[in-house]
Amino acid sequence: MSSKNQIFIIKIAAIVALGGFLLGFDASVISGVVKFIEPEFNLSKIELGWAVSSITLTAAIGMLIAGPMSDVYGRRLLLKYAAILFTISAVGSALSLTFFWLIVFRMIGGLAVGAALIIAPMYIAEVAPPEKRGQLVSFNQLNIVIGISVAFFTNYLILKWGNSNASWAETIGLGKWNWRWMLGLEALPALLYYFGLFIVPRSPRWLMLQKRNDEALEVMKKVVPNADLEARMEEVALSISLNKDKKRAKLSDLFQRNMRKVVIIGLIVGIFQQIVGINAVLFYAPMIFEQTGIGTDASFVSAALVGLTNLGFTIIAMLTIDRFGRKPLLIIGMAGIAICLFILSYGFGSASYALNKDSIANLPPSIDKESIVKLENKVFDNDIDFKSALVSVLGKESAHVNEGTLVTAAAKMNTSLILIGIIGFVGAFAMSIGPVMWVLFSELFPNKIRGIAIAVVGLVNLMVGFFVQLLFPWELSKLGNTLTFLTFAVFAIIGFILIWWKVPETKGKSLEELEKILTK
Repeated sequence: MSSKNQIFIIKIAAIVALGGFLLGFDASVISGVVKFIEPEFNLSKIELGWAVSSITLTAAIGMLIAGPMSDVYGRRLLLKYAAILFTISAVGSALSLTFFWLIVFRMIGGLAVGAALIIAPMYIAEVAPPEKRGQLVSFNQLNIVIGISVAFFTNYLILKWGNSNASWAETIGLGKWNWRWMLGLEALPALLYYFGLFIVPRSPRWLMLQKRNDEALEVMKKVVPNADLEARMEEVALSISLNKDKKRAKLSDLFQRNMRKVVIIGLIVGIFQQIVGINAVLFYAPMIFEQTGIGTDASFVSAALVGLTNLGFTIIAMLTIDRFGRKPLLIIGMAGIAICLFILSYGFGSASYALNKDSIANLPPSIDKESIVKLENKVFDNDIDFKSALVSVLGKESAHVNEGTLVTAAAKMNTSLILIGIIGFVGAFAMSIGPVMWVLFSELFPNKIRGIAIAVVGLVNLMVGFFVQLLFPWELSKLGNTLTFLTFAVFAIIGFILIWWKVPETKGKSLEELEKILTK
């Protein structure tokens, strides 16, 4: 491949993958927001979970709509609509005066998340050469984790500058409206994405499906070496001709016997990517770290470290996915995920909670110290018993509002072990099933039904993620930290076994070759 072809492919893949950046930013920026909206809107634990997970629910709807629509109207047009929705969501969320409107605008952003989640990797897979497809599709996952990392850092900086008493920060209300700035900042990259998409050509495979072969040829000339141009065009044309007498792809096509294998593989990878709890860790990172007793500022710093880990190990996956293959990364990663989740469960399980005289004296004035003194020097072996005791002495409402502050003051545990467990978990995920899932989704399904197939398995992936995010605050309050992470660890072991047993290797094969192999 000529350097000119390589530069062009990398450029358009990088632009399209900015949808992944917005996806990651939009989804994870809420991690810094939950601490402030919980007391401001007086949210229950399920409502708090809804604030985080609502975006995932409409992302599922967005996937269902965007997948089939991209087969009709093209990948690029749908991505432009997604950029517009990201902008509306950011501005609307930042200006919301009630919890209801915050959820409405977050859900609008979810529609954009669903579209970007499947269309960006689909587009990249359709223009990338087979030998580079894994790396280029992983551009999207790389941008997702960059978006997550940037959200963690901007949340931390807004919190830091808002508390700095700097005149410029006070002028723009950075301290007073910290969570609104966290959400509204997304409008800037969303607008950049919209205008950047005007540089991106339409997918050559989609153009050939629409019988616009001349346009497809012009795009192919930019992404394929001249020596391979004719062969690549013929390969795509043959794949399309084999399906020309078939009706437009529909949901029932996924239940045909020859599709059973690829659908099962897609569901295994899609379900276990989410059910191990990655989004619970990423989207509630500051909350989790506060449970260790390190304080608000340190919890935001630790969350930013999680973002850096996610980014670093995703880059490792990109550099190795086409060398070592998809399956080895999945197997190694799932084993690491299970081990780190067991470490987390053990770390929280060995914790104790006690308020001494000094810690009570340092509590903020909003907490009734005459009531809380009843718990002085009482030692609790787990967070559930401690939180129950808070309710008994403070009342349900006061205990709910001040729970984070009191847990931070009382917790005694090996914080280094917890940090190692979380960092290891995120790293193992980021080098394996995080990016590999989307590469596999772009490879497993035949050209004719790729849009609807990815939409369906992606829907399952998002719905599992939705329930994980929705229930996580409730699980922490009812089951406790230890049992919650132990549950995720068991799921990781099951996922490890099923991936070893069922998932094939797909590296180095064209999309047409994989179609012949997997859908006999």
